[in-house]
Amino acid sequence: MTLRSIIWSELRSRPWGALSSSLAILLGVAALVAIRHITFFSEKEVSQQLAQLGANILVLPPEATLQDYYAADQNGGTIPEEHVSEIYLAGLTGIEQVSPRLNVPADMGGISITLTGILPQSELEAQTTWQTATMFAAPKGHEGCEKAKLTTAQLEGTDALVTHRAIQNLKPDEVILGADVASRSAFDTGDTVEILGKSFKILGVLPVTGTVDDSRVFAHLHTVQDASESGPVCNAIEVIGCCEDAAGDLVPQLRKLLPNTKVVTISQVVQTQVGVNRLMANTSWFVLAVLVIVGGTSLAGAITANVRERRREIGTLMALGATPKFVRRLFLGKALVLGLVAGTLGSLIGLSVAIAAGPVWAGVTVSPLPATAFLAIAVATGLSLLSAWWPARKAAALDPCLCFQEV
Repeated sequence: MTLRSIIWSELRSRPWGALSSSLAILLGVAALVAIRHITFFSEKEVSQQLAQLGANILVLPPEATLQDYYAADQNGGTIPEEHVSEIYLAGLTGIEQVSPRLNVPADMGGISITLTGILPQSELEAQTTWQTATMFAAPKGHEGCEKAKLTTAQLEGTDALVTHRAIQNLKPDEVILGADVASRSAFDTGDTVEILGKSFKILGVLPVTGTVDDSRVFAHLHTVQDASESGPVCNAIEVIGCCEDAAGDLVPQLRKLLPNTKVVTISQVVQTQVGVNRLMANTSWFVLAVLVIVGGTSLAGAITANVRERRREIGTLMALGATPKFVRRLFLGKALVLGLVAGTLGSLIGLSVAIAAGPVWAGVTVSPLPATAFLAIAVATGLSLLSAWWPARKAAALDPCLCFQEV
């Protein structure tokens, strides 16, 4: 009989024993794969949400409350527009875009709207005083922070307001309609409307965002300030900063720079979900430790018991000419098969659990991650071989004569 035939004969004769000896590894792999899949797609979902929000820091009046991130600039309080210049001239590391906003109630064709003044990025870039100051204190970002770095092409068109909460160009006599305003009125792109006694041309209509932006009309900040006679103020300043800075020193620096304002970061809004992701990631490491300790110990104990039970059979093989190397490979081969089977079944079970439970546990859709599955199978196989190494050596060192003396 060959080595392979002996291994398969052993597994077929004692299938339940083989399954029970690798059950701990199978369950550990299933739990590890399920948790890693859900954690990965949950973190990805949070990253996408942050990217869609665009601005990740808000500078608000001190009396403002953050009940809703998108509605936080409708608190009624104002702050000076000059804070925008102060932020830019401070040259804080990680700031990539700054966008002031002013909201005023208005009427458009008999429909109540919120007119939101925004300052196009092209005008911020064209400020002569800022161009001069850039030589000494330009905002510094981190190379590689792709989420924060927005190019002119990314800010072209009305869709930039949806994805980045900013826009490159907007003339003083142009407006952009939110999706809800457009659906409630008969106006469309190219039409002329009258708001606060001024005529505007509709530059475009935003797609549905599912936020309060759907019920807004966006116009040039200075035009809104003049029409509402509010002066050079805004309700909020939205800042797009590099993620690591937004979660680190940037917010304290802005609070120190603007002590009469409230500076909040979007990380506060998603703190709960981020905490859950971190907990699940730590749990996956805990499961991996349990898999190594419990699974390895269980399999090592099962193979040791198998060696003890089959001492006479091992002695017979050695008496028929089997070398210690052959005996050692016999038990390691069996462990290899058990590891591969347990790892594969565990990965399939874990993936199935993740796909079914992902929408319930974390509100995310889970799809297979081949790299994670293959890694789990490799870990299970390696653990099985490592657990079987010592019992295999003990079996190879048995004396056939002593084995035959046992009753």
